[in-house]
Amino acid sequence: MQVQFRECDFFNLWLWLEFSTVPSPLERQYIDEIFDSWFFLGKLGGFNAENLQVQETGLDISYLPYSEDMADNSMISLMHNMGEMEYQGLWARCWFDLGTTDAIALDILINALRQFGQEYVAIERLIIGGENEDWPIPGSGQPTFFEAE
Repeated sequence: MQVQFRECDFFNLWLWLEFSTVPSPLERQYIDEIFDSWFFLGKLGGFNAENLQVQETGLDISYLPYSEDMADNSMISLMHNMGEMEYQGLWARCWFDLGTTDAIALDILINALRQFGQEYVAIERLIIGGENEDWPIPGSGQPTFFEAE
């Protein structure tokens, strides 16, 4: 899976997936669940790079003295909003307001999508930010919740 970064605004970020084949309804459900789960963890502050006590300890975490003070004194790191997943042919996209979440959230999503693409649905490319010339975004940059007549 190729990962491509374009202009990134954490408060107005589009994520694009390009597949090898058009995803089936079941495959779409899996993709939706990946993004919903990722957003839910972000909404709960799970991607707080300032409080990575276990990661920073290394491999030997037996009897790790976890510091409540360190956890309590780290800056809040919350995602704010997520649009609906949209599909069009070989493409899927979703809009996010990542709020104050840390960039580690994107690394975790990339890792999950790489593994998913190897085992379930072939993903050719993940585009983070910017616009996709194959599928223009709405003028406001906000998700479209209904069709205009």
